[in-house]
Amino acid sequence: MGVSHETLDAAGTLPAEAIDAIERAATSAHRHEDLFSERAANIRQSAVRDVFDISMRPGLVSLAGGSPYLQSLPLDRLSATAAKIIAEDGLTALQYGAGQGTEELRTQICEVMAAEGILDARPQNVVITAGSQSAQDVATKLFCNPGDVVLVEDPTYVGALNTFEAYQVQVETVDMDESGLVPELLEARIAALQLAGKNIKFLYTIPNFNNPSGITLAKERRQQVVDICRTANILILEDNPYGLLRYSGEHLVPLRADNPGDVIYMGSFSKIFAPGLRIGWALVPEHLQRRYYLAAESVTLCPPALNQMLVSAYLREYDWRGQIETYRGLYAERCTAMLAALQEHMPAGATWTSPEGGFFVWVTLPEGVDTYPLLHKAIDAGVVFIPGAAFTPSDEPSNKLRLAFSAVPPEAIAEGVRRLAPVLREAIAAL
Repeated sequence: MGVSHETLDAAGTLPAEAIDAIERAATSAHRHEDLFSERAANIRQSAVRDVFDISMRPGLVSLAGGSPYLQSLPLDRLSATAAKIIAEDGLTALQYGAGQGTEELRTQICEVMAAEGILDARPQNVVITAGSQSAQDVATKLFCNPGDVVLVEDPTYVGALNTFEAYQVQVETVDMDESGLVPELLEARIAALQLAGKNIKFLYTIPNFNNPSGITLAKERRQQVVDICRTANILILEDNPYGLLRYSGEHLVPLRADNPGDVIYMGSFSKIFAPGLRIGWALVPEHLQRRYYLAAESVTLCPPALNQMLVSAYLREYDWRGQIETYRGLYAERCTAMLAALQEHMPAGATWTSPEGGFFVWVTLPEGVDTYPLLHKAIDAGVVFIPGAAFTPSDEPSNKLRLAFSAVPPEAIAEGVRRLAPVLREAIAAL
């Protein structure tokens, strides 16, 4: 409990009533600890959020946060659009709305997914969510009992891990190589878990430009992964926030494109428009739609009408496809700057991925290096990254780290890598 200067008496000490108040608050907090559910023990702030706060310090080069570069948006026009929505449709924009989301936006989302390669989506099977993070939460609540198994790539998105742990599920990893999730390892892991009597509910996957690794699931593996899961009666949660942000290589259609009955597809406007609006969606197989929609409604009641209307206006009145091309150019330039800086400055023994889209590069150091304690040394050197341990359910030390380039100008990327290199070089030399 904080104490203001006004609380102190003339002698600079706490008066008796202030001490009593502090003691009562401490006792109350202690009593309330007993009220937490078992689930609460699994709810923790992620390392990403911890580092995000640190990265706001002046002078630091942040290669930590995977934020889009919003400076390229037409902010003046958007502010006028938002004002017009409130002025002309304020009673709708500021009121409760439909629990599934507006029909206009759900229809427009089908057009966005068509640009990704999903051509058969129907608005009635789209559920608007508070970002794809909420879509993950709804799916886990809907399908998983405590102790059920969820399969994930290793590494995977830290926000998904936090969701799964909060619902007391058993998270099991499947290794990736440079071509993504390895189908043979997936099949073997499923067989071993089923032999042990485990109940596997779904595979959570980010097939395009995985967060944190930047790796993309190879074309020839995509249907294999779906077929393996279908045979084992395991759903697939496909998370694809970066799919439209490919800047090199061949476009690959989502897993959902040819498998409408086996995949819950999750998308988001956070990377292709604005994360602060917290508008994402789930395209749900028709036979699961009602249960999923009701589960989503029980959490948020309804997605925010004003935010949906602003997204709809953006898709209707702006060149959103042109904006995505702008993003692709920006991120391609920054990815190139990152890879060039790594090539120039990284010590011998370090390797890294070369993404064809998205926001991230995944750096691997020699076995025996733990990147978590290196974070503090990096901050002292003026740069921030995310340790690899944040992206796996394992409690073992990790010799990996994530670097994000999306929100950082090329010259700052080069400087950040230059600052980071001696920290990593020293850690490798100490082996």
